[in-house]
Amino acid sequence: MAQLYFYYSTMNAGKSTALLQSSYNYQERGMRTLVFTAELDDRFGAGKVSSRIGLSSPALLYNDATTLFTVIEQQHQQQPVHCVLVDESQFLTKKQVEELCNVVDKLAIPVLCYGLRTDFLGELFTGSHYLLAWADKLVELKTICHCGRKANMVLRLGNDGNVMHSGEQVVIGGNESYISVCRKHYKAALATAR
Repeated sequence: MAQLYFYYSTMNAGKSTALLQSSYNYQERGMRTLVFTAELDDRFGAGKVSSRIGLSSPALLYNDATTLFTVIEQQHQQQPVHCVLVDESQFLTKKQVEELCNVVDKLAIPVLCYGLRTDFLGELFTGSHYLLAWADKLVELKTICHCGRKANMVLRLGNDGNVMHSGEQVVIGGNESYISVCRKHYKAALATAR
């Protein structure tokens, strides 16, 4: 039975690696996957999902205007799709999460979404908000803080290397811009930054 999965975490927990492994597992069995990634995150090249350990795969791009259900349904009519995988799913709109629910419910295709739960201010992203509310299965991918505790928060660093405590929700970046930490060290860093 098809289900909607949301694999969530902070930065550097291996979300893209897990997505690429899942896609490979389907393909190894002769099944077709569709991989999507957010158009606005082009750090590793447009139309590609890449992991920090060197794995990558071509991907279809989506933005706020993409009607995912239509794209997936058309692809499925051309050649059966056995699984849909969405990287950077925190950038999905409410409507797109609803469309992915419809892919599961109407087309009977499993959908695996991978993304951040919260931003650097501890606020939910729109896509994450609705995936947490509507997904059939929630799976936390874990990474650790420098102290060894589970990292469940993200700090954003400015160009000067100092912790930021305000700014736009979406600023694309990697290890030079973000650090995953536990809640204790998140609070301590924000208190020091003020």
